[in-house]
Amino acid sequence: MTVMIPFEEGQKRLDWLALTDALAAGHDGPKADVADVFLYEGDNTLLNRSAWIAGLGLAVKCATIFPANKAAGKPAIGGAVNLFSGQDGALEAILDFALVTKWKTAGDSLLAARRLARPDSRKILIVGAGTVGHSLREAYGAAFPEAEFTVWNRSPDAAVTFQTAFPDVAIADDLETAVRDADIVTSATMSTDPVIQGAWLQPGQHIDLIGAYRPDMREVDDLALQKARIFVDSRETTVGHIGELKIPIAAGAIAIEDIVADYYELTKFERLNDAEITLFKNGGGAHLDLMTSRYILEAWSASG
Repeated sequence: MTVMIPFEEGQKRLDWLALTDALAAGHDGPKADVADVFLYEGDNTLLNRSAWIAGLGLAVKCATIFPANKAAGKPAIGGAVNLFSGQDGALEAILDFALVTKWKTAGDSLLAARRLARPDSRKILIVGAGTVGHSLREAYGAAFPEAEFTVWNRSPDAAVTFQTAFPDVAIADDLETAVRDADIVTSATMSTDPVIQGAWLQPGQHIDLIGAYRPDMREVDDLALQKARIFVDSRETTVGHIGELKIPIAAGAIAIEDIVADYYELTKFERLNDAEITLFKNGGGAHLDLMTSRYILEAWSASG
């Protein structure tokens, strides 16, 4: 029988640290086969992201993006994730799109931070006060429970709204000062031009980049990349597709060889000393949606 997993009931059963353990375990197995399909009609988009991993099954994440819905008071993004058995192809579960996306995106970054950030990190800066920023506050709070959080957003009103949801989070007025003062900087903006400058980075920091997903998008400048040891979740979904890496590689500012590892080389995800700067590019990918969906279904089933 196919299980339906909604957002609120689904996430009551989830744990951020357990999810990162599941993502790590997923990368110990066979490499995923992935494929993306885009269909367009005017400004509207249908996106299908598919993944197949031996031992974990198959997933198809389907999303509709209708920008004009906002003006009508409707959600701009809709969708669902179909999770199939790898043994007989049966549809095991239909999961809420936002549930999978929330936990996959923040969990992806948290796995890297648990390996690369200094364990004594106490000051965490969230750049971008949107939906992903909210998820990052939850996720990082689970792994760094004693940390103090600060949020910076280009629009101050959004930062105030963020603080309403998380009253213990301070609001930064000046981004440079906030970056210099942080142990961990996690950024989820929609910027095409770098918002974080390498000149601001300090020894021992961990930089987590989430926002850029198109070839023209970047959140940090060349110097930031040059000062850091660079890690990615997947070479295949980041290097040739996202401007964060594609632009500086094409310009010769960094080389492909400067990327230390991706999650299929997880044993290399380690900090060499307390002074180095580590930088992680979160690119997402359908294989992570599959791993996350499998974890959600197992947690749902275990709870009865």
